Amino acid sequence: MSQESNNPTLPTHLGIIPDGNRRWAKANGKPSLVGHQRGADIIEEICQHALDRGVQYVSMYAFSTENWNRPKDEIAYLMKLFERLVDKGLKRLEKQGVRLRWVGQSDNLPASLIKAIEAAEARTASNTAGTFAICLNYGGLQELADASAELAKKDETATPESLMQHLYAPDIPPVDLVIRASGEQRTSGFMLARAAYAEMRFVDKHWPDFTPTDLDDALADYAHRQRRFGS
Repeated sequence: MSQESNNPTLPTHLGIIPDGNRRWAKANGKPSLVGHQRGADIIEEICQHALDRGVQYVSMYAFSTENWNRPKDEIAYLMKLFERLVDKGLKRLEKQGVRLRWVGQSDNLPASLIKAIEAAEARTASNTAGTFAICLNYGGLQELADASAELAKKDETATPESLMQHLYAPDIPPVDLVIRASGEQRTSGFMLARAAYAEMRFVDKHWPDFTPTDLDDALADYAHRQRRFGS
């Protein structure tokens, strides 16, 4: 699967907002941390299925800049969970030729997590079988603010094109389809610039209950949509 190939009935870039881990845990009489662990397991399964289907870029909204307002013990657990997710997935990414990209800020993240992600990015940088982008410590408005600051620092004229070139991981293209789990119908700041003309798919299931069949249904629905881009 080469990133140069493209199937017009598939999104080139699929964005996923995996919402509902805590609600899933509550509904199943389990601690919220169990919901996060289950959600992490599903991330790996769904991303791999999307890449196997021929999607070239998969972006996962793992942790937003607003999520720092959660309880400290939950945040600490999530940071360790993300680190394990990256470490566990690295060998698989290398074996399957998939590239990892980090989209977000380093502020407040544990040094060990930053080191793990940067190492995974470096070791998979030349892979061409697909790209998995983890949106970690990410906020859409903050991304635009940081891009604007970079333009000002370089004394560059602000245009839509120049702004896109200064986003986090600017090599990642616009989002074609955004899937959000758990029934919520909002973007929560996910890729505000890249997803300006993305198709939206809202799924009532909590993320831990999301299956490859749900993804197939979303891709089938996308294949029948007419994208107009304002025309």
